[in-house]
Amino acid sequence: MPGETSFWMFDFFGKVMPIFFVVIIGIIILSAGRGLLQWGRNNKQPVLTVDSRIVSKRTEINQHHHHEPNDHMTSHTNTTYFITFEVESGDRMEFTVNGQQYGLCAEGDSGRLTFQGTRFKGFERNMRFAREAQSGARYRDYEHF
Repeated sequence: MPGETSFWMFDFFGKVMPIFFVVIIGIIILSAGRGLLQWGRNNKQPVLTVDSRIVSKRTEINQHHHHEPNDHMTSHTNTTYFITFEVESGDRMEFTVNGQQYGLCAEGDSGRLTFQGTRFKGFERNMRFAREAQSGARYRDYEHF
């Protein structure tokens, strides 16, 4: 009987599709909620500035391809930059930073890290020439050039 099969299909999709949409909406709400909770926790934390050293840098590249109706393909690339700092206690913390901050920092740089919870606020590098001058090392007098 052909009619009974079609009723079964409509009944199946009529019950499964609402559940599917509820699950998808739930995932979106949970993700947004986690982000808001982390934002709130960060705001409650004090802003700390500590001596630290950069121990590693890494990037994460996400590329998305889109096929358009006229057989054209477009792509979008997003790069996220991370820097891992080691503080005096030996603890390591990784922060997401912008591309400009990522480019200004190098592994081995030391300086003052400012952060609030998991939120990166800034990094002020110690100048290498100043450290060498304080340690009595010889360096060239660049002011005469």
